Amino acid sequence: MTTQMIIALAITAFMVVLIMMDKLPFGAPPLLACLLLVVFGIADIKSAFAGFSNATVVMLAEFMAIIAALQKTSFIAAFKRTMFNMANKGGFKAFVLMILIVMLGCSLFGTGSTAYYVMVIGLLSTLPYSKKLPPSKVVMTAGFAANHPLIPFNTALQYGIVIAVLGSAGVAANVPVAKFAIVNLFLSLGFLFNCLIQYKFLPDHPIAAASEENKAQESSESSLPKWKEQVTYLVFIIAVVGMILQSTIGDAGYAIAGLSVAVILVIGVLDFKEIRDAISAPIILMSAGVIGVADALGSTGLTDLVGSTVAGMLGTNVNPFIMIFVFCILTSVLATMTGSTIGTVYVFAPLAIATCTNLGLDPTAAACAIVISGWCGHFLPIDGMPAMVMGVGNYNIKEFWKFTIPQYFIRLLALTAGSLLIFPM
Repeated sequence: MTTQMIIALAITAFMVVLIMMDKLPFGAPPLLACLLLVVFGIADIKSAFAGFSNATVVMLAEFMAIIAALQKTSFIAAFKRTMFNMANKGGFKAFVLMILIVMLGCSLFGTGSTAYYVMVIGLLSTLPYSKKLPPSKVVMTAGFAANHPLIPFNTALQYGIVIAVLGSAGVAANVPVAKFAIVNLFLSLGFLFNCLIQYKFLPDHPIAAASEENKAQESSESSLPKWKEQVTYLVFIIAVVGMILQSTIGDAGYAIAGLSVAVILVIGVLDFKEIRDAISAPIILMSAGVIGVADALGSTGLTDLVGSTVAGMLGTNVNPFIMIFVFCILTSVLATMTGSTIGTVYVFAPLAIATCTNLGLDPTAAACAIVISGWCGHFLPIDGMPAMVMGVGNYNIKEFWKFTIPQYFIRLLALTAGSLLIFPM
């Protein structure tokens, strides 16, 4: 391990400890970590603060402003009333229903869709407080549900990577899409199981948006003229479509959301101060800051070192379940810490495939599980979705980990078991 690796790991650990202590404002620890990376020569200013020009962070900031505009419309007022009525009629039933609805929507958008989770968590941030179903119980669960399809038919990205890593290892790929979808379903069912068993243990308090903005919304939520509401709905839809098409039209997909914010400013739905406050929210600082830290970890070569070391330690006499589970843990953790999901998958999947080949085992199960696990970190609030969930839900680190750590292991156990059942070795 090089000196740069050690320093980068130490700075990352320091950042996580500061987040755990909850003594600094939300979003401040990553910025401090970025400064330390520059001071110790791990990264230059441009690299350390690259998160502030990251396309996803820019899009997230733009969408925060759009959500702020939506909160002034009658749609959000009706959404709040509907959720409040659902909660009052039956807390647990409404809780399960909201999770299932979000998971069903994820089936269309697919796992890892930034556009979908930003939209979902943004809408959840408007939930009013109800004792029968506190929004703090919903944001954590329904927020993460935006990454778990109930009917996983849109698996093109992950499926393509599985075929690619098997092909690059010289393995004849025979992976039916339907079977790969069932492996994804095991993961989603593991997530849903964790939500159900943790319902009573989830925190009970208002969320950040509700505690800070409800009074203002009471006086302004129906104040917009009808034409301004309709324009706001239109630019919201255009922004979502732009993000969905980003893989086709490139960065223009992110810029479209920015133009939507410009329209909101020009017609007077939000003034400049409201837009400025939305795009510089603490969640934006957190998301932008951790990208620089993640990039620094990745650039030190940590992922390659860990992968080769673990492969050597496992050797050629290891239980297949344990081997896949260990590689899933390593892939998901390092994908979260380095911010490079696909890059990390392309490091660990070939190592696991080689280990299986040496053992005389079919590597399909390992390839499927490890590729999917790249999108299964989430127990560290240093990535887009978990950071947004933690910030919007107003959770402290203990509340966050109480849900996400069991979720993490339950999902990976379900994923490992599912891959081995569908693709026996």
